[in-house]
Amino acid sequence: MDQGNHSRVTKFVLVGLSTSWELEILFFVLFTLLYMAIVLGNLLIVLTVMLEPVLHTPMYMMLSNLSVLDICLATYATPKMIIDFLAELKTISFEGCMAQIFFLHVFAGGEMVLLVAMAYDRYVAICKPLHYAAIMSFNKCIGLLVASWVIGILHSLSQLAFTMNLPFCGPNIVDSYYSHITVVTLFFGPCIFIYVWPFSSFPVDKIFSVFSTVFAPILNPIIYTLRNKEVKAAMQKLKSQHINVRQIFLPTPVSTDMMP
Repeated sequence: MDQGNHSRVTKFVLVGLSTSWELEILFFVLFTLLYMAIVLGNLLIVLTVMLEPVLHTPMYMMLSNLSVLDICLATYATPKMIIDFLAELKTISFEGCMAQIFFLHVFAGGEMVLLVAMAYDRYVAICKPLHYAAIMSFNKCIGLLVASWVIGILHSLSQLAFTMNLPFCGPNIVDSYYSHITVVTLFFGPCIFIYVWPFSSFPVDKIFSVFSTVFAPILNPIIYTLRNKEVKAAMQKLKSQHINVRQIFLPTPVSTDMMP
């Protein structure tokens, strides 16, 4: 097609999840609470691993990096979706759309590699426990973490390089916002469904798109860390230390019985 015979799309119109104002308000409250839970829950895990020396092991370093990726995965699009629930006309600029595509592939690709690295870490711990410290050294752990981010970035750049060169001149209405085995199923399941489903227009696409960016990040901390005895013990220790510090610096109340 001749480039001079069409104008380039500058923004996309997002249809959204519902046309009912009451449901939009309900979704706004629901996803705001979920997003806050995602951020606060994963931040708690990252801080716990950072502040507790007993958790400075390859497994927990990977778990804290998974929490960082979950925060990023929930943040690249969810706040925009939450704000749009209150907007009558939901739009996104072409540049903003490309930025979302870039960050989606960076964080999702990085998390895929990290999940594989975590599976390898558990394989070594279970099958070769006597050689675990030598195989999963600190340098190898850092290398795996760096590799997850590098591969995610390279994967995203390879996708975006082809996308940016496409002539976006057609319709600009978008009908969407888009235990280790359990997490892998939750993470890959929606992706497989979206890519394999033969029909282009299907309402469940929206559900799976929201699920992969909102519900999966909030389930990862529960599955991997909040059910872990060592993490819960570390959180309890940090809580006790915080209470002791407050007792030291807060003035001791004077009993009225001692007053003349």
